[in-house]
Amino acid sequence: MTFLILASSPRSLCNFRGSLIEAILARGHTVHACAPGLLSDQPTRDWLEARGVTCHDAPFARTGLNPISDLRALLHLTRLMRRVRPDVCLGYTIKPVIWGLLAARLVRVPRRVALITGLGYAFTGQASGKRAVIQHIARRLYKLALRGAHMIVFQNHDDPADMSRHGILPRSVPVEVVNGSGVDLAAFPPRDLPDGPIQFLLIARLLGDKGIREYAAAAAMLAPRWPGVGFHLVGGLDPNPDGIARDEVEGWVRAGHMIWHGPLDEVRAALAACHVYVLPSYREGTPRTVLEAMATGRAIITTDAPGCRETVEDGQNGFLVSVRDCAALAGVMERFLVTPGLVARMGAASRGVAAEKYDLHKVNTAMLRALRL
Repeated sequence: MTFLILASSPRSLCNFRGSLIEAILARGHTVHACAPGLLSDQPTRDWLEARGVTCHDAPFARTGLNPISDLRALLHLTRLMRRVRPDVCLGYTIKPVIWGLLAARLVRVPRRVALITGLGYAFTGQASGKRAVIQHIARRLYKLALRGAHMIVFQNHDDPADMSRHGILPRSVPVEVVNGSGVDLAAFPPRDLPDGPIQFLLIARLLGDKGIREYAAAAAMLAPRWPGVGFHLVGGLDPNPDGIARDEVEGWVRAGHMIWHGPLDEVRAALAACHVYVLPSYREGTPRTVLEAMATGRAIITTDAPGCRETVEDGQNGFLVSVRDCAALAGVMERFLVTPGLVARMGAASRGVAAEKYDLHKVNTAMLRALRL
């Protein structure tokens, strides 16, 4: 069989789908990968081509709506699929799902699968103005594209429920839910907790919907009372309409209650250096960084929100807080400072949950079943 995978970011093909691609290749299938800028991303291209994957560029931008460029992307993908003649096409993240599935339907690819890794900007928050327009268009396009799918795979149970409530999810298309992208337990082994004052860590693209402003506000509340405690942020600037500007982040750093490390290609050292991992996101598919922190043996603070709530057994491997609640976030962070024995106990519980529920090999088995490979 010939398998085509469509992504919006070249690096995600290795970082998030690498093990799935390797599993498909191990079954003797031919794999093609397509993403914007893939041919010029030499490290990613080298990794894929060393395993026998054929690489292709896609002309769409990861963010924003531009009817002309998006139509160009649809035509490009249609021509690519006619040339490659895939038996199975998998698109993940919004644009590959929409334009990939539409193109695959036009050329009658035998099996078309959408992987919804989170609903994100199209569904998060109360929208107005430009954001409301973008949400409306995105939802209409999702509805149109998903009609042509043979299988829709989600990473939590809230997302298909929300899509159904908005009338987007076709009743005739089967749905499967997998436990996120999984985590490689061997690549993220348990790490000893560092000595010294407790260090909190958040890893995310600098988007408001990731709860970064709430994390900064909680740090501002706690830092004056707990000298030596660190509030670390790892992540790069993002062109998304919800992106946080550099000046705002640097303002938190100048205020003295935030340590910003910028984007990191490798996060294991950062996870090993923290005691508690924090992600106050408004919504996720299943957050990969939380899974990696759990596998490392770290207590988790996240929100009682779609995609996030599944990762934490409240009071066992961490705590859940309400979305956008800075005071509640600061309160549970302070619980670890007042009772530091929670750090080790909850960290050990996190590793157990990761092994039981989010083992990469278990997730890949479910994905291969959905893909019928």
